Amino acid sequence: MNGFHEITFPTDISLSCKGGPQRLTDVVTLGFGREERNQKWFHSRRRYDAGYGIKTLQAIAQVTEFFEERRGMLHGFRWRDRMDHRSCLPNATPSATDQPIAIGDGTTAVFQLIKKYGSAYAPYKRDISKPVAGSVRVAINGAEVSTNFYTVNSSTGQVTFLAGHVPAAGAVISAGYLFDVPVRFDADYLEIDMAGFEAGDIPKIPVIEILEGV
Repeated sequence: MNGFHEITFPTDISLSCKGGPQRLTDVVTLGFGREERNQKWFHSRRRYDAGYGIKTLQAIAQVTEFFEERRGMLHGFRWRDRMDHRSCLPNATPSATDQPIAIGDGTTAVFQLIKKYGSAYAPYKRDISKPVAGSVRVAINGAEVSTNFYTVNSSTGQVTFLAGHVPAAGAVISAGYLFDVPVRFDADYLEIDMAGFEAGDIPKIPVIEILEGV
């Protein structure tokens, strides 16, 4: 990913922030009140406001330094989403069987980490490109395998099985992990009113997910 720094926004600030996934849907109202809906983005895109996590002058200074090093919107970075940064439920421990990611064919050695949302009607599969280094666990047919069987690229979310350990045809490959969201600042101007801050006003610091093909 061009212009991306593999560094995580201060988690003590991001974990207290406001935000979540956004989708883009066209709704056209027809005769008699009927409507047609068209999905314009296949993938959702997350937006956050880092200002909600700022409670002290030290935090303002920390974010200002981080903003300047990223050159505003120029360079992306990692963001820890408190509500959605695990392959499992928010308070659970990731397991190697959390997320089925592929079915082996006996030849393919590289697989992308994914996370599935929903099950019954229209499950959504999201590519996970920024797993936390050292957190990924992998299983084949429900049995966790040694980390000597594979490598994980924490910059892309790809799991590569080593020679002699490529999953057999029909094998169910699953994984568990912690992950970050690739984001950038959504403004080149960091507006902080110190008088307003002392009075309890929260500065707005917009952050948006970096996602290709939305």
